[in-house]
Amino acid sequence: MIQISGLSARIAGRLLIDNASVTLPAGTKAGLVGRNGAGKSTLFRIITGELAAEAGSVSLPKNARIGQVAQEAPGTEEPLIEIVLKADKERTALISESETATDPHRIAEIQTRLADIGAHSAEARAASILAGLGFDHEAQKRPASSFSGGWRMRVALAAVLFSEPDLLLLDEPTNYLDLEGTLWLEDYIRRYPHTVIIISHDRDLLNTAVNAIVHLDQKKLTFYRGSYDQFERQKGEADELQMKAKAKNEAARKHLQSFIDRFKAKASKARQAQSRIKALERMGTVAAVIEDHVQGFTFPDPEKQVASPIIAIQGGAVGYEPGNPILKRLNLRIDADDRIALLGSNGNGKSTFAKFIAGRLNAEAGEVRIAPGLKVGFFAQHQLDDLVPTQSAVEHVRRRMPEAPEAKVRSRVAQMGLATEKMDTAAKDLSGGEKARLLMGLAAFEAPNLLILDEPTNHLDIDSRNALIAALNDFSGAVILISHDRHLIEATADRLWLVRDGTVANYDGDLEDYRGLIVGGPKLKDEKPRMNGSDEALSKADQRKVNADKRASLAPLRKKINDIESLTAKLEKLIQVLDAELADPVLYEKAPSKAAQRAKERADAAERLAAAEEQWLELSAEYEQAMAG
Repeated sequence: MIQISGLSARIAGRLLIDNASVTLPAGTKAGLVGRNGAGKSTLFRIITGELAAEAGSVSLPKNARIGQVAQEAPGTEEPLIEIVLKADKERTALISESETATDPHRIAEIQTRLADIGAHSAEARAASILAGLGFDHEAQKRPASSFSGGWRMRVALAAVLFSEPDLLLLDEPTNYLDLEGTLWLEDYIRRYPHTVIIISHDRDLLNTAVNAIVHLDQKKLTFYRGSYDQFERQKGEADELQMKAKAKNEAARKHLQSFIDRFKAKASKARQAQSRIKALERMGTVAAVIEDHVQGFTFPDPEKQVASPIIAIQGGAVGYEPGNPILKRLNLRIDADDRIALLGSNGNGKSTFAKFIAGRLNAEAGEVRIAPGLKVGFFAQHQLDDLVPTQSAVEHVRRRMPEAPEAKVRSRVAQMGLATEKMDTAAKDLSGGEKARLLMGLAAFEAPNLLILDEPTNHLDIDSRNALIAALNDFSGAVILISHDRHLIEATADRLWLVRDGTVANYDGDLEDYRGLIVGGPKLKDEKPRMNGSDEALSKADQRKVNADKRASLAPLRKKINDIESLTAKLEKLIQVLDAELADPVLYEKAPSKAAQRAKERADAAERLAAAEEQWLELSAEYEQAMAG
C-alpha cells in the first residue's frame, strides 16, 4: 500500500501541492491525471526521494523497489538485450558472484535465489519485452549507439519493465511509442503483477490499462476507482452536486443576511439578529467548481475547393536514395474530404509517406497526379526545432503577415489557441504543448486543402486533445493523421491505411481488429489484416480458407515448434530438480564430487534450454511471418 499524507510541495516558490492525501492499495494500476503544470512529475520526484516535500509524507512498503524510465536513454556499445538484462541488478550480481563463490552454503543460496527470481528464463523475457516495443531479433543484438534517441528511450522503458519493480512509475511513456507499441504497453501494464502509477494524456491507455485514477487538481489529490471514462462521470456528478450545494448555501446565507440587515438596529430583534450572525458564521461557504478554460484550435477552411481526387498515385515508389525505395507499389487516391489514419510500426515508412504526400519527397517511379491549386499543410513533432527560439508567436506570425495591422496578427495567434499572456513569450520559453499549437497553426496558415499531422498530441493534455478533435472535425479539407492516440484516430478518421511490407494499402478493419492483430485480441487472432491496393478484398470466409490452407502447409514447422516447447518444459523441470539438490548444503559436505557433477548437469541443461528458447524464437518468428505474408 502507498500512503500519501498531508503532502505539500513547492517549486521555485510556486505551491503545486497543498496538504494533499491519498492511499493506493497494493497492486493498483493508477493513472495520475491533471492539467499540464499541475505538479504530476513533481509528485513522482517526491515519491522517489529525488525531491523533498515541504510538508507531509509518502509511506511505502518496507524494502519496496521503485522503478522509472531513466531520463537519459542508453547510448553505449552494448547490445540492447544486454542493457535490458543488466537492469535486473540482483540477477546480475548473483550471476557474477556465482562465478567466484566457493562456500557451499553460499553457492546453494545463490542457486536457490536465481531459481526463485526466474533468472534462467530472463533472456527470453527480456527478448519478449524488446519485441513488444518494436525491436526484432536482429535489432536486439545491435549496440544502443546505433539507434536514434526515440528508439533508445524504448530501450530504457524495456529495461525498467524487465526489472519488474514493486512500484512502477511511468511518465508519458507513449510519447516515444507508435500505436503498435502503445497497444502492447496497454496490455503489459494491465497484466503487470505489482503497483503502477502512470502519468498519461492517452485516454485509451487510461481506459484500458488502469483500474483507478488519481486526479491532481487545485493542489489536491483525489482517488477514483475505475477507468478514465468512469472518472469523468464520477467527477461530473460530484461537480454537479457541489454546484447545487453551493447554490443552496448561497440562498440560505442570503436569507440570513437579509434578516440581519433588517433587524440588527432594532432593540426588540437584536438578540435574534445576533444569533443569526453566529449561524451565518458557522454555516461557512461551499467552494465553487473551478473549470479551467481550454484554448481551442482553429484550422481555417480552404479558400478554394479542389476537385477529387486531390492526389492520385499509380505504381508509385519513394525513398531517400535513388534505386532504393522505402515504399513501392503505391496505388492510392486521396479525395477532398478524406480522413485517413496511417497504421504501421515505426520504421515501416509512415513519415516517409507523409513527406511524399506533402511534396517533400519526389516519386522515384510511377505516376502522381496532383489537383491544380492544391495546398498542403504539414505538421511533424521534429519541426518544433524549426521555431526560432528567441522569437515570440506574434513575431512568427508577423513574418507571414508583414503588411497586416498588429490587431489582426494577434487575432491570428489567438486562433492558434495561445493565451494572450503567452503571445509575446519567446518560443524557447513556451511549453511543449504551446509550441505544438504554434507550429500547427503555422502549418495550417495558408488554409490548406490537405492537412497532414504526424504525432500532433505528444505535448497535449486530454482537454487539449479533445479540442484538437473538435477542430479537425470542423475542418472541411482532407486530413492524413499519424498518431499513437487511438481515441484521436477513432474520433476523426474514417479510413485506415496500413504501411507495411514496403507499401501502403487500405486496411479493411477497425482499430479493435488491429489491436487484436498486435496483442492477440478476440477478432483477428487467427486472421491477417486485409490490405487492399488495386485488388478486391477477400471475404471473411475466403480469408479463413486461405489461412487454413496456410496453416496446413506450415504444419511441419508448427510440429517443430511444438517439439521444442515440449523439450523446454522437460529441461525446465530437470533444472528445478537439480536446483533442489544443489540447494542442500549437506550435498557439498558429504559428496562434493556429486555436487560438482550436479552443477555441471545443471549448467548443461541451462545451456540446452537457452539454445532451445533461441530456436523457438526463430521458428516462431518464421511461422508468424509466413502466416502474415
